[in-house]
Amino acid sequence: MPNTTKPQPVHRLDYATTGVLLTGKTGSAIRKLNQLFEDKKVQKVYYAVTIGEMPPHGKIDTPIDGKPSESHFEVIQSVASEKYGTLNLVKLDPKTGRRHQLRKHLASISNPILGDQTYGKEGFILMGKGLYLHAYSLEFIHPFTEEKISITDDLPERFTKIFGML
Repeated sequence: MPNTTKPQPVHRLDYATTGVLLTGKTGSAIRKLNQLFEDKKVQKVYYAVTIGEMPPHGKIDTPIDGKPSESHFEVIQSVASEKYGTLNLVKLDPKTGRRHQLRKHLASISNPILGDQTYGKEGFILMGKGLYLHAYSLEFIHPFTEEKISITDDLPERFTKIFGML
């Protein structure tokens, strides 16, 4: 097949982020999927564990690197934590795709993601446990078949343990 290429990701996840990553395996698929991301036709849902008291939901639209950016959040569950005060399981809906957007946005409202060594609070870094940010789902219309595609990846056990969801 002349169109076949080495499969490659069509969007980015930060190194420490777990979850769904979309790849294309033909040149034309990669181009069309990239276009869907550029046109904001892919709905992404992330979950994070954040530190500190938070409003139940909200929008963060602090510019990143001088560019408009927007993230919506909803607190799903909160638990008291001896070490961190409050830990929250937060559903995140990024409307733009800036580098480190969710991490920067949550840190900007004083609710950094647990384990974030770059944007976290001094003394609250969880060494060796990783970043508690998970790419939960992607939804889009397939560029060739036009069927609705929905891909999900369950929350990691280290998330569900915190909130007693096992």
